[in-house]
Amino acid sequence: MSQAKRFAFTTIDPSLGDTSFRPMLSVRLARRDQSVVADGLLDSGSMVNVMPYRLGLALGASWEQQQVVVHLAGNLANLEARALLVSATVEPFAPVLQAFAWTKSTDVPLILGQVNFFQAFDVCFFRSELAFEIRSKQVAQ
Repeated sequence: MSQAKRFAFTTIDPSLGDTSFRPMLSVRLARRDQSVVADGLLDSGSMVNVMPYRLGLALGASWEQQQVVVHLAGNLANLEARALLVSATVEPFAPVLQAFAWTKSTDVPLILGQVNFFQAFDVCFFRSELAFEIRSKQVAQ
């Protein structure tokens, strides 16, 4: 197993006080010859990774070419989504293939959920310290 890397929570809106902190993680997403860096919300309650429409477009994806329909649940249940596979890199770890429910909405954040971010990484939250740690599940070569 690899070493853990510690990250600080991010303040979304300072006027909200302690409720403003979120476990946001900078991740480089790559597909074919396109890449983009985005901040994703680590959400252990989300069953799937979710990508907003603009990020898929920035990665060169075509909505019409993505044939696999993904059915979202909860407060995202009314959104149309398609499966999109991309490479995701969290420094200092090696890239991992991630499946996203790419939504046609621009109002959703990038969400890193159980399938399959939490399958590739162990995440430990330290809310009282406003921090979290990530460890890759990939075996070091």
